[in-house]
Amino acid sequence: MSAISFTHYPSDPKEYNRRIWAWTMYDWANSAFATTILAAVLPIYFSQVAGSTLPTAARATSIWSLGLSISLLIIAVLSPILGTISDIMRGKKKMLAFFAGLGILGTALLVLVESGDWMLASILAIIGRIGFNGANVFYDALLAHVAKPEDQDRVSARGYAMGYLGGGLLLAINVVMIQLLPGTWGARLSFLSVAVWWLIFTIPLMRWVPEPPAAALKVERLTAVISESFARLGKTLRDIRQYRQLFKYLLAFLIYNDGIGTIIGVAAIYGAELGFGSVELILALLLVQFVGIPYSLIFGRLPTAGDRRRPFFLAFILFNLFALPILGILGAKALPVDVVGAPPSPFQSTASAVGEGIYPADSQAVNLIGDWTFETIPARQAGLEKDLVVAKAKDSTARVELRFNGQKVRITHSTGPDHGIWQVWLDGQPYIDPDSGKPLEIDAYSVANRYDVSRVIVAKSAGEHVLEIVNAGKKYPTSHAFLISLVSIEVLPPIRESNLLLILGMILGIELIGLLFAALFGNRLLAKLAERLDTKRSILLALLVYSVIAVWGFFLNSTIEFWCLAWMVAIVQGGSQALSRSLYAYLSPASKSGEFFGLFGVMEKFSAMIGPLFFAAAGAIFGSSRPAILSIIAFFILGGLLLASVNVAEGRRIAEAEDESFLKANAGG
Repeated sequence: MSAISFTHYPSDPKEYNRRIWAWTMYDWANSAFATTILAAVLPIYFSQVAGSTLPTAARATSIWSLGLSISLLIIAVLSPILGTISDIMRGKKKMLAFFAGLGILGTALLVLVESGDWMLASILAIIGRIGFNGANVFYDALLAHVAKPEDQDRVSARGYAMGYLGGGLLLAINVVMIQLLPGTWGARLSFLSVAVWWLIFTIPLMRWVPEPPAAALKVERLTAVISESFARLGKTLRDIRQYRQLFKYLLAFLIYNDGIGTIIGVAAIYGAELGFGSVELILALLLVQFVGIPYSLIFGRLPTAGDRRRPFFLAFILFNLFALPILGILGAKALPVDVVGAPPSPFQSTASAVGEGIYPADSQAVNLIGDWTFETIPARQAGLEKDLVVAKAKDSTARVELRFNGQKVRITHSTGPDHGIWQVWLDGQPYIDPDSGKPLEIDAYSVANRYDVSRVIVAKSAGEHVLEIVNAGKKYPTSHAFLISLVSIEVLPPIRESNLLLILGMILGIELIGLLFAALFGNRLLAKLAERLDTKRSILLALLVYSVIAVWGFFLNSTIEFWCLAWMVAIVQGGSQALSRSLYAYLSPASKSGEFFGLFGVMEKFSAMIGPLFFAAAGAIFGSSRPAILSIIAFFILGGLLLASVNVAEGRRIAEAEDESFLKANAGG
């Protein structure tokens, strides 16, 4: 029997490029799950629809988070074992197909989830996430078998770029579906579209990427394979000193990827906390998706020896590192508030109206007209952090009135089986629901009691207004069909006004100047520095940009700054993760790619859990998310210092020696 190779690449350039294209198309395929299911649509749908029968929205969020933790824990346990089995049994594509199929099935069945189906949604979401994360272990492990070592940075970056494009396109389509289709059908069909998208665009990888050879040529019964897998994994962990550089890099990756994952995970919540509108936040998310495409490709080229454009790319990135903060900070100070989205002056109370603030149902500011009673709901019963005082109407003539100075108010009330339908009036006229174009009716009926349901009412202009909540004259066949339980009314801060087109135009203008600067001065100023850039140093450059992002995030308070910051995230997000993946592939023995990428997957899962917990703890300690954002810089500094100490050449030598020993062991016979 002749010796086998774990890195056999076709000599035909067309065949080689086709394999690379097929491999990157899987990023295009499964990124739809990341954008629509994990980030944008399903979390909201779970809270508002599937979890509508749960006591509180907080309970729905905790159940969602629990399901996420369960799926991550399952994959963290299974990944290294399954990866080792795939090395022995020559089964990376089979494992990928199994987990992708599992994820596709779980995602497709989400179309069945309706109001109150939180248990079904939780189970299917767990199945989908196990499939998504499990398939990624074997997809990443295929990189070393698809691309030559000198091409792995570029190919990995191309995969991330394809993922940004594919995930962003389907998310945009799904947003349109949700807006146009009635009821919950837009969201439910968007889940089905993700499954179809994922299935169709997985076919190229299954067809054109060959199954890598196994590390053991003779496959015995399943029990022996599992036993051998545990033995190999145990030996690898015992021989950790042999792979010292690789495991040092894994630890560095765990630390700095904590910071990257936290920024990705909390960006939208942080922006909402600062008062940015949902349109601004969603568009910023799409901005990162599509802007990340060219920058992922740029970062993939930075370490490529012999590429004459490296000084140009480096100059362009460094220009943005300085120019975008300058544009955001100076723009926020120099341009009109209603252009850059800076916070307007707060609303103050007047002689006849209350200003900004939360007004509980039993406060003097809230005028309860008619027959009302007050009830204290224990925090444990309400599922909230503190007890609530709830005002309950005792007859159908009762109504609520609040005179306020502002533009937006949030009504917080309860729902339950004995609740009815109420109307909202503003300045003596029925309030028109902007979504339906009809007078707004609050339908407070639900199977379970909830005490934190809210609705935001927006006046056409700022100033003094009169808000009223009155009986709609409709009822359910229950004994208290008129009942509404008011918790509080909050007068919200002024609406940030911004000109997003002008802001985007200014950013694009800066990018054009950056391209001109890079073309004129890149070779003159940065040629020598660009020649020194390898994969490790390129990742360190990305961590430097992330450090600036963390510091700037502490201070920012305008839409123009938020969008400039989002653009900076787009510059490094895909590139840092792509180069991290390719550097790990470079340091790993190809004969153990499944096993080592299983360990890589474990580190990714831990980074998905530790970073957000650190962020939450910092927010709890300081009482604000601003110091929490700043604290993330610790991950980039510590991870960067550890990464800088990794001897890549030594790590690669160990990997090649390991492959050679396997080749000798399987030669002849």
